[in-house]
Amino acid sequence: MKGQAAAGINLPPLPEDLRRQEAHASVLEGEPVIAILARERQALDRANARQGRSVQFYDDLTSRYGARR
Repeated sequence: MKGQAAAGINLPPLPEDLRRQEAHASVLEGEPVIAILARERQALDRANARQGRSVQFYDDLTSRYGARR
């Protein structure tokens, strides 16, 4: 608490969806490989979108509070 008071900055919480891990597409026996690949690409698209939101969240923080190093 002392450190927070000294810093004078209360950062907003990280949005929960940015902490989520994306699972690999399930592989079902006898399923065409192209179907598995399509689901895997969808998972990658979701992960990339989430990473983009993480970057935007961080950029918003640094623009509001300034980069402190």
